[in-house]
Amino acid sequence: MTWADFYLTCFAVGFLLSAVSFIAGGMRWHVPHLPHAGGHAVGGHAAPGHVGSAANGHAAAGGRGSQPAMSPFNFITLTAFLAWFGGTGFLITRFSSIWFALGLVIAMAAGLVGASIVFLFLTRALISSEENMDAADYDMVGVLGRISMPIRPNGTGEIIYSQAGTRRTCGARSEDGAALEKGAEIMVSRYEKGIAYVKRWEEVSGE
Repeated sequence: MTWADFYLTCFAVGFLLSAVSFIAGGMRWHVPHLPHAGGHAVGGHAAPGHVGSAANGHAAAGGRGSQPAMSPFNFITLTAFLAWFGGTGFLITRFSSIWFALGLVIAMAAGLVGASIVFLFLTRALISSEENMDAADYDMVGVLGRISMPIRPNGTGEIIYSQAGTRRTCGARSEDGAALEKGAEIMVSRYEKGIAYVKRWEEVSGE
């Protein structure tokens, strides 16, 4: 086998595997999970965040929904390296008379450049932080907030709260049917059909 055949084989293998991996969804592109909390982001008043693991039953260590960063040494970057390495090496051997060792170095450098470009494209354009969103991050139970629209006895009002870095509002009812005035600090005890059932934070915390 000549150097030209070797480079051409590397190019063909790398190109074909790259195409197959993208077509088959080798990188597992996901549609981001949408939060089930039925609110929308709002501006204005600051609202407390989410109660810790004691209120939710979720582990707090290390942050929820976090996942390890993508390694630069993966199947996609390997196939990109092979394709760029093989293609560059083949062109050098066919259309240049430079020493084969220098051509090998140039082909390897081209492969590294190609793999780096593909890696940056994957991490900056196709893989976003929202892709790793955890449904637990949007669990309404245990969320702290304030009453933004008073809740009448056995009636429905509105709360404002902070979740996933944004302020949101949600329809709310008192868990025990009592009235809650505007500005009262509350905790969501359950969430059903787009309505948050809340309790005064003083009752929950024992203050």
